[in-house]
Amino acid sequence: MNIFEALRKDHDEQRALLARLADTSGDTENRRNLFHQLKEALELHADAEERYFYVPLIDSDKTQEKARHGIAEHHEIDEFIEQLEQTEMDSPSWLKIAKDLKERVEHHLAEEEQEVFQMAGKVLTENQKTDLAKEYQDHMQRGH
Repeated sequence: MNIFEALRKDHDEQRALLARLADTSGDTENRRNLFHQLKEALELHADAEERYFYVPLIDSDKTQEKARHGIAEHHEIDEFIEQLEQTEMDSPSWLKIAKDLKERVEHHLAEEEQEVFQMAGKVLTENQKTDLAKEYQDHMQRGH
């Protein structure tokens, strides 16, 4: 498995969690569980992705700007999570923020998969692609 496949697998899980969360209503156990799962998944993924994908890309002039942009988007996503934590779960604005988060994350994932992966494919060696995937997956497993 290469780093792109490893990241895409987790991206797909995030998309599924976001869709399920946007479909919830009220302050329910289901909403709480999904939000907790999503928060953990996003935090762990962002940390691992920055270490094993973005950091190596910052070293190359070709991908440095994209990598920094991706890291900045992770911070924006964190801000949405904080807003959700500070909002009552049964308030109508909670679902609105959750849908904004969904849109933001989906935009970030699409941009990564369609643009960053293409550029990274040109700057990373085949060995780096598989080594980074292994390090990324090890980190994700330790994080759970």
